[in-house]
Amino acid sequence: MFPNVLEVARKLIRERVQPGETVIDATMGNGNDTMFLAQLVQETGKVIAFDIQPQAIAKTKERLEREGLAERVELKLASHEEIDRLDGQAGAIMFNLGYLPGGDKEITTQATSTIRAIQSGLQVLRPGGVMTVMIYWGHTAGEVEKEAVESFCQELSQLEFLVLKYQYVNQQNQAPFLLAIERRGQ
Repeated sequence: MFPNVLEVARKLIRERVQPGETVIDATMGNGNDTMFLAQLVQETGKVIAFDIQPQAIAKTKERLEREGLAERVELKLASHEEIDRLDGQAGAIMFNLGYLPGGDKEITTQATSTIRAIQSGLQVLRPGGVMTVMIYWGHTAGEVEKEAVESFCQELSQLEFLVLKYQYVNQQNQAPFLLAIERRGQ
């Protein structure tokens, strides 16, 4: 059986991130990716996680404290557009687009801010690093965002970036898919 899109995203990140690195969860949500990244970077690494919803911060903080991982993570109640304000480079950046599972479905990531966030993230992504973008497009804003993100990624220079699309083509109901962007170089 083929791995699902989330498994592929995590595999790509696991292959590139070293213990002690800085990584970014651009859309923290309920903290699933934040926890994954915190375990991956181990005790000497750092995760910077962004979300605009206080509910996401609270849920993620609670999970991290319960698992003993809170000291590895900096939670930011801010837009993911602010990624490039960070010092240094990131080995990986994860995005899960759409809305907060269990939250207000009217609050979603938006095409314009997501494109700016991806641009911002590409500025701090180290050579050999990877950005994963999970696109959930089964809602109105999601369809617009999907078109914008795919179009943006198609225009990235192949000399600087490799872009992979992982998608099941025979699924109904607008199944989520993955875009992975690797910064070329050592």
